[in-house]
This record gives sequence, C-alpha cells and structure tokens, in this order.
Amino acid sequence: MKKLISIIFASLQVVSFSQVIDSPEITKEEIYQHIKYLASDELEGRFTGTEQCRIAAEYIAKEFEKAGLQPAFNGSYFQEFPFISELKLGENSCEFFDGKKITLSINNDFTPLPFSDNLTIEGKVVFAGFGISSKENNYDDYEGIDVKNKIVIVFRNHPDVNTPHSPLEQFAGLRYKATVARDKGAAGIIFVNTSDKKDDDKLFKLEYDGAAKVKRISIIQIKRDVLQKLLSPLNLNIEELEKQITENKRPNSIELNASTKIVTEVIEVESISWNVGGMLKGNDEKLSDEYVVIGAHFDHLGWGKQNSLYLGEPAIHNGADDNASGTTGVLELAEKFASEKNNLKRSIFFFAFSGEELGLLGSSYLVNHFPVPTEKVITMINMDMIGRLKDSSLIVYGTGTSTNWKNILNDKNSFGFKLTFNDEGFGPSDHSSFYGKKIPVLFFFTGTHTDYHKPSDDYDRINSDGQEKVLKYVYSIANEIINSESRPDYLAVERKDSGRMTTSRVWVGTIPDFAGDVDGYKLGGVTEGSPAALAGLKAGDIITRFGDKKISNIYDFTYAIGNYKPGDKVKVLIKRADKEIEVELELKAR
Repeated sequence: MKKLISIIFASLQVVSFSQVIDSPEITKEEIYQHIKYLASDELEGRFTGTEQCRIAAEYIAKEFEKAGLQPAFNGSYFQEFPFISELKLGENSCEFFDGKKITLSINNDFTPLPFSDNLTIEGKVVFAGFGISSKENNYDDYEGIDVKNKIVIVFRNHPDVNTPHSPLEQFAGLRYKATVARDKGAAGIIFVNTSDKKDDDKLFKLEYDGAAKVKRISIIQIKRDVLQKLLSPLNLNIEELEKQITENKRPNSIELNASTKIVTEVIEVESISWNVGGMLKGNDEKLSDEYVVIGAHFDHLGWGKQNSLYLGEPAIHNGADDNASGTTGVLELAEKFASEKNNLKRSIFFFAFSGEELGLLGSSYLVNHFPVPTEKVITMINMDMIGRLKDSSLIVYGTGTSTNWKNILNDKNSFGFKLTFNDEGFGPSDHSSFYGKKIPVLFFFTGTHTDYHKPSDDYDRINSDGQEKVLKYVYSIANEIINSESRPDYLAVERKDSGRMTTSRVWVGTIPDFAGDVDGYKLGGVTEGSPAALAGLKAGDIITRFGDKKISNIYDFTYAIGNYKPGDKVKVLIKRADKEIEVELELKAR
C-alpha cells in the first residue's frame, strides 16, 4: 500500500489537469471548470477504486497542494481503504437425484446468489411455495412440513403480487426468505422465477449488494424447467401449482421425491480506494486544537453498473451534480480559507471521500481511522448535490444536531435562500458517519432531479451562479463556527430504525458501521437515550444474535426486529473485542 501511495505522489508532478483560473475567491468560473473536469468522460464516472477514481483523487490532492493545505494523513493527502469491489464465481455445482441424475450447468440452468454462503450441502428437496411464514397474515408455507437439513425450493415474489400494497409484499425479499429458511433448519434454498418471468426466466447477475453473506445456508436460483422436471414424477405442473397458490392464497408445500447435492462458492474480491484530505492549522492558542471538517464525496457510478436509474445501454454516469458539485465546493472553500489562514482560530480538515455510492465506505473508514482523536472535531459540514439550485430553494439537514444551528443559518442567509430544515443528523450521505461519532453536522443539498443517477447528470446542467451563492453561504457559516469563541454543543436527535415486518414501528437506536465486513451487525454507534444505549451497546460492538435469530448482517437485524413490538424485552448477544456479552434490550416505539 505504501508503494502505491508513493506512485500516486510521484504522479502529482506529471498529471495534466484542466485549466482552472486560480482565484482565492469563490467564483462561478472556477466552479464551472472544476465540475466540467470532474464530470468529464475522461474520468468515466469515478467509480470507487477504479483508475479514473484514482485520477480524480490526484486532481483533488493537487488542488489542495496548490492552495497550501497540509497533507492530512501522516504526510500524505491520500488515505487508502479496502472494500469489496466485485464477486467472482468459484467452484459451483448442482445435481439432482430422482431415480436418475440431473446435472445442471452453471449460468445456464442455475447460479449461486451473491449473498450465498460457501458450502457443500446434500439433502432431500422440499417445495415450500413462496417461502413465506407469517402468522399475522395467516399464511405459512412451512406449516406441516419438515425442512430441517433439507433444501427448500421456493418461488420469488409472493402469492398476492397483483394486490397493490399487499401485506405479504414485505416478506418477498430474497435475503429475508433465505433467513427464514435457515432459521427453519434448512441447509439450502433454491429460488425459481414466477410465471410473470417465464418469457425471459433470467438468472440473477452476480453483483455485490453491499452487505455480508447470509451465513450457514447455500442459496441458488434454478430455471423453471428444472423445477418442472422435479415435479413431473408427481404428475404436477409448475404453472398449475403456482396458480393454485396465488388464486387460493393458500400454501401447497410438498416434499419431492428427489434429493440434491449443491456446492456454492462466491468469492469476494477486495480492492482499495482512496479518501483525499488536507488541513489548515488554526492560530488561536487554545482553539487551534479543535477542528471543523468540510467534506463531500467525489466517487460516482462509473458506467452505471450499480445503483443506476438509467434503463438504456451502458453509459458513463458523469455525476456532475452528484457529486462533482460538492467536491468542487470542498476545493473552493479550501482555497478561500487558505487565503485567510492567518485569521483562522480553529483548524480545518478538508476531505473528499470515495465509496459513498457503495454505502458511505470512505467516510466510515475515515472516522474510524481519523488523523486526530474525533473528540477534537467540533463540526462536520457536508455538501452533496449542491449544483442545481432552483427557485432559491436550499435544503439543510442536521439542523437539530446543535442548539444554535438554525439561528446561524437564518442570520447568515443574506442570499435570499428559501431554507428547508431537517433536524436529523443521519441521512443518506457522509455526514452520517460523523454524526455517529457524536459530532454536530450540517448537510447542504439543492434537491434531487430527473437526472439523478443517470448519464444525463452532466456539467452543462449545473447552475454555476446558484452554486456560487450556496458556497458563499456555506463559507459564511463555516467561518462563524471556526472563529467562534464557543464550541457548538452536540444534540442527539431521535432517529428510530424500524422493522419492516410489523405495522408498529420499533426503535432500537443502532447506527450501522457500513465498513464493517464481519459476521454480524457491526455498530458505528448508538443514539443517545435509545434502547441500544440504555442496554450499554456502543460503537464497535457486533450483534450476532437478536432474540432467537442469528444475525449475520444488517438485513438479518432488520428482519429480526420486525418480529417484535414496542415494550418487548429481547436478549441480544454481542461480540465486543474478543468477548461475547449478552444484554437485554427493552424496545421502544417510534
């Protein structure tokens, strides 16, 4: 890794960048040039960990260097972090035995699902309808059948799919069904498309979904004609079977006269990506050891392989607004504050994160590997999509995370912004990682639009005049915080994570650590006063069991809490360092 950093440093001397006019002031011309380059086809959408992401990181570092910022990471502007970049097929096979052997072909007849565990399993085969077990809806595909150490075959979706807002819809998730099958004792689960997928009956793509595997169960998908072969000896027809269940809304589970041997191996490929950081040291003898963070993510969707809303052929997702605009904000504010560095009381970190589009990976890694103790960070200011100002409408999140935020935001609004405040400190961007460390946050956002996560989010649609006003506004607020005699207080804003499986919303108060690649649900923190906090849970803990449910990832946790209601007391097993600790949580309502 160190060698790679050296290579990047050396390349700073030779990389050719766009011709940006250097001015210490925040100008629409510089905003335009920065965004035009960062969102150019040359950078191919800056997907996390790619060569184009690395080049964008170099561009940002070069701008920090030109502005006179000190490197933030032990003499380097770069902080490497690991992440899972792709999945590859290992050894996978599937054979059925029903008097004769049926050997399936990988990618033609079957495929492992991305979140399958790597296992070799053998057992009898049970058809379990849609794989749903819901007492409250009086529907249970597992009623009356024994699936322990067996392999269940289930349809995708649910039997009430033609009813809008059906209560069974919440049980249709593949991970959820796999977790239910495992908890029923099954060794494996096999998914089959329903008839509405008959014409294309496609197999799943092997794409990482950002979460850990479902442990202790093999998970594959087979084509419908394979299931028909297994049903034929029993004189059953797949379409009639599906029709009976969906029309009657009654399970029709059957133990088949077949067994199977399945080998699943999905290999997680680890890569590295980069955060970029620079620092300006403050001058006040007492306050210079306190830090304000100004940040934005610079990665985007590349060619739209993941998380794209575009339905056409693969195309570069330039990500001008999301988030070349916010990255430009960091560059412009760094340059502005650097020109006034002798007047700064507190110190400032400027960070550009990657991995945001894959789940706050870079910022999560950063707060857990921060250049100084995070207790010294007094505020984090995040900018994500600030380039489409329309009708002077500006949204600010985190306004409840410190007592005086709203007063400052209103007092500094000499630009005529129509401000919308959202108190919550957590949200779908990098400020969440900092708020999880009990740092007051502010997140600036000019709103979403029809080009969001599409190739059409390009530089020519940016409102540079509007972004100049936004950045001058952010500057005035940051400057007030940096030079204030008093440190902003931290306020815990209630945020309740809720289960999807019940109508009553259950609050636990956990904050996920998305960078945690562990067997369990790793916590980035807990909300003050929440059931999790009252039970003594804290950042770094890994929840491995919730009630009687094994927890392997955040999905397992979400499904597990859905089985409870406010007021229930639940035994929770956590792993803290090398110790296992059991605590009792009393759940609350949202």
